[in-house]
Amino acid sequence: MSRSLYFMGIGGTLMGSLAILAKEAGYTVTGSDTKLYPPMSDLLADARIEVFEGFDPAQLKPAPDLVILGNAGLPRGHPGVEYVLEHGLPFSSGAEWLGSEILSNRWVIAASGTHGKTTTASMIAWILEYAGMQPGFLIGGAPNNFEVSARLGDSPFFVVEADEYDTSYFDRRSKFVHYHPRTLIINNLEFDHADIFDDLAAIQSQFHLLMRTIPGNGLVIAPELDEGVNQVLRQGCWTPVSRINMTRREVTQRKRIDAETGETWHVENAASDGSQFDICLNEQNFGTVNWSSLGTHNVNNALAATAAARHAGVPAQTAVEALCEFGGVKRRMELIATVGETRIYDDFAHHPTAIRTTLQGLRNAVGGEEVIAVIEPRTHTMSLGALQDELKTCAAPADHVMWFRGANIKWDIFDVATNCVVPATVDDNLDALIDRISKLPPKPRHIVIMSNGAFEGIYQRLPERLRNA
Repeated sequence: MSRSLYFMGIGGTLMGSLAILAKEAGYTVTGSDTKLYPPMSDLLADARIEVFEGFDPAQLKPAPDLVILGNAGLPRGHPGVEYVLEHGLPFSSGAEWLGSEILSNRWVIAASGTHGKTTTASMIAWILEYAGMQPGFLIGGAPNNFEVSARLGDSPFFVVEADEYDTSYFDRRSKFVHYHPRTLIINNLEFDHADIFDDLAAIQSQFHLLMRTIPGNGLVIAPELDEGVNQVLRQGCWTPVSRINMTRREVTQRKRIDAETGETWHVENAASDGSQFDICLNEQNFGTVNWSSLGTHNVNNALAATAAARHAGVPAQTAVEALCEFGGVKRRMELIATVGETRIYDDFAHHPTAIRTTLQGLRNAVGGEEVIAVIEPRTHTMSLGALQDELKTCAAPADHVMWFRGANIKWDIFDVATNCVVPATVDDNLDALIDRISKLPPKPRHIVIMSNGAFEGIYQRLPERLRNA
């Protein structure tokens, strides 16, 4: 008889993916969450995992062998958490269970950093798959090259999106300290997660804990010019480091660390919108990537993914071929509708820097055509108002920005709109926002909906309104 697991908070990207892995590994899996949304609700249904909306003690009768407690929305005082503690049920965090039960004895390739984790992990998994290596993976999103966000795989290699958010209410270390990767990408480091970190230094401390777990025969892949990452490396590095640069010609005066390999990945012959570029290692050119992704941030992600795959044994030329067929990730500048001359995109947009780089990539691709950013700043960091100054400038590549003030935003978003570097409006009612957009005069237009949540159904409601206008 298989062991039974109950995932409390199963609708989250990590928890839902863990549940899928557990089911594939032969566990009997059930779970609950307050609300369940696509794409995770669809992925769980496809995996035939029984899920409940809302917690009821009956869901834990008979008691499972282990309760996996998620992080989001599960503090002390939650009825499910209190029931588990009062009845002495064995429990674990999701990250700890993943590290001990799935990642143990695997070659773990981890994509970390403030931005680009999901996309970079998706790229690596696809490159390894293209090379015939059948990797396992756990990705905090829905990669278009695969039908699932997580699987065990049939090789020693496992690709994981390594999140710096804390593990659980009873374990305040970052999730990634449980993963023990052999190959580590640190894409970038900025202040984020203002609800749990006081400043960038607090985040860097967690990253240095992660650095202490990488073996001496592993590899760290890091950007040349990110001072936040360099500060972590200078705290102590016991693993070889390969560098990522946009061009070979970039020169810095920073003090190099002893662990650097001398390898610098960079691009040549890059299109301004990032749709085409050559991947190079030092003086060697491995070929041209021609793909549907946009933006210099995705070019950097591709360099890091190629470096990581090469460390796992994939020739760089093969990685270039695979990237040409990379299909992107749902909710990362995903074209969701075309209505007449209007194209509508869905983008996760979790941070002002991500908003800026995404919009710049689109601007470089569409030239002078109108770009409108529709932004709901609903992440913990943005909803707390910690990055208001950055929000005033992040939409600079757009022609207009429409801010949506959701119920969780307690600060004065009108101040951001007033001081925005492009024309801006504010709505706190979705019908009013959709009405505003529907009255725009017809012309070639790109509307980028930017939120990490359901945005009250705007993704379905806006295209429908425009079709009926």
